[in-house]
Amino acid sequence: MGIDEDPVTGSAHTTLIPYWAKELNKTQFRAFQISKRGGELFCQLAGDRVLISGKAKTYLTGEIEI
Repeated sequence: MGIDEDPVTGSAHTTLIPYWAKELNKTQFRAFQISKRGGELFCQLAGDRVLISGKAKTYLTGEIEI
């Protein structure tokens, strides 16, 4: 499929960004995951959605048959 793998835990930021947006009264963030895999994310709270962008690498390719 060619879908890029998430290089950091993007799903965790869908919870963290609304929290910090409220605490810091801002909607745009630059976030880092400090781990062996590590990485940088650019996040934005847009209404009830969190927009996340950053670099990605293909981790796995294959086919799913339904």
